[in-house]
Formats: sequence, structure tokens, C-alpha cells
Amino acid sequence: MAKLNSTEWIWRDGEFIRWQDATVHVLSHSMQFGSSAFEGIRCYSTPRGPAIFRLEDHLQRLLNSCRMYRMEMRYTVDELVAANCELVERNGMDACYLRPMVIRGYGAAGMVPFDSPVEVYLPCWPWGAYLGDHAMENGADTCVSSWHRMAPNTTPSMAKIAGNYLGGQLIKMEALANGFDEAIALGPDGMISEGSGQNVFIVHRGTVYTTPLNGTLLPGITRDSILTLARDAGLEVKEMPLQRDFLYAADEVFLTGTASEVTPVRSVDKLTIGAGRMGEVTRMLQRTFLDVAHGRADDKYHWLCHVRAERAVAT
Repeated sequence: MAKLNSTEWIWRDGEFIRWQDATVHVLSHSMQFGSSAFEGIRCYSTPRGPAIFRLEDHLQRLLNSCRMYRMEMRYTVDELVAANCELVERNGMDACYLRPMVIRGYGAAGMVPFDSPVEVYLPCWPWGAYLGDHAMENGADTCVSSWHRMAPNTTPSMAKIAGNYLGGQLIKMEALANGFDEAIALGPDGMISEGSGQNVFIVHRGTVYTTPLNGTLLPGITRDSILTLARDAGLEVKEMPLQRDFLYAADEVFLTGTASEVTPVRSVDKLTIGAGRMGEVTRMLQRTFLDVAHGRADDKYHWLCHVRAERAVAT
């Protein structure tokens, strides 16, 4: 697994501070209770310089997460767009991973957070393929986790909140401990939900399937991108409840997420999926997605925020 590689600057509440100075108190509310909201966003190298993929959509989801948890955000999407672009440039990055974070700081002694200040941090750092280049080409070996995802109406699955990832950690650590690259979790009803931090897609007889937004999984922005690309390519797409058996009968399975991008799955529970390598539908969608992200294809969806163009407009 990737380790953090520090960069020089982090944006904190309107000013840039050194990486090593971005510290919080051990008794900050988010440290104690997992109450931080965050996003994971990729910036890609393109012929026009660094471009951040679906930046506004990620930041709007961040604001939505804060609203659900009654965290008062004093910055607009436009202000955060400008700050992220300046962050990439100031750190001299051509491609990187950004993790905007909204935390509750030091103040509240108990679970009720209102006496803790809301603080905003924007870090970025270099990060390659989440499951490795080998998995991106040859596929990941996965299992079905013994841990289930959250039940609807327990905590909001549409919010990207640190505490929601405790389950994902258990799912991922169990998979690694048992010799797998990744795991796919079921919801409380026994139907397929999501991976430890990815949405799940299945290809069966030419149709692309994925699980619906049912209160057990995060509505991924990469998920939404792949649904758009698949439909525009003329593929039949179905969002519907999927039972575990569907994984084993699939022609292709792949995972999507900002970190994972589009990662094929070559086995589930040591059962080979299809031919045991990346399928043609997965390959087409992966290539199309990465071509748009890297500026090699027309960005007709307006998904790329070109850092230097954005900064030129801002100044």
C-alpha cells in the first residue's frame, strides 16, 4: 500500500502553511469521534498542464457532507476551486492526489461537537495506482467480506465522513490478511453493496450492472462518470439490487473510485471471473475514462478543471 509522500505546502483556512505545521490537538473532536468530512480527488497530467478531475462535483459533495453533519462551511465551491488550483501550482505538481478535509478542532469535551471550531485543510501529494499498476492491467484478486456495510438510516451513506470508513478499514484489512488485494462487501440485506472504498460494476452478457443508491454505499463520482461513459458508448446499463451469486456468474467485474480509477477484478473468492483478465467492456471504459482524465480525448462533459487556466481567470 502507498505511503504518504509529503509536499511543501498545505492550505489551511485561507493561508498556506508548511506541511509539517499542519497539526491538530490530540483532543480535537474529529480525532476523538471521527467527525471530519473529506474528499479524495485526482489531478492528472494533460497536454494543457495539470487538470483536476471533477473538482466542483467533489467539492459540492464535501459541502453536502458538512451540511448533513451541521458543520458550518464558510467557503464557497468557487473559493475552494481557486484554493485547490493554487495548491497544486504552489507545490509544483503536474499530477497528484488532493484530500480536502473539514475537521472539528479542539473544544468540545463530549460527543456534541458545537464547541469545536470547524477548520478546513487542503493537502495534496503524489499517488500512483491505488491497487498497483499490475492490478490496473491484469486485475485484482478479491473476496466477499465477512463484514457488512452500514444499514440505511444509521449514518448518511451519501456523506463522505471519516467515521464511515471504519467499516472500510475492517473490510480491507481482512482481505489483505487473507491474501487478497481487495474485498467486496454486502449490505445488511445480503445484497452487493460496495468495496472497502470503491463502487462495484458487473458485466453480464454485454449489460453493465451496478448496485443502486440504497443507503449502504457512497454515490461515487467515478461511478457516475462510468455510468455516463457506458451509456454514451451504447451499452445497456442497469442499476439494480445484485445478489452475491452474480459476482461468480459475471463475465467481467470492475471497481471504480477516485483512488482505484477503473480497476478490473480477475477473481472473487478464488473463482476466476471470465477469462481471468481484463474484459473488453472494462478495457474500453478504463481507456475512455483515462483518455478524458489525461486530456487525450475531448472533454465534452466538462469534467476537467485546468489548473493554470483557472488561476489565470482568477487573477
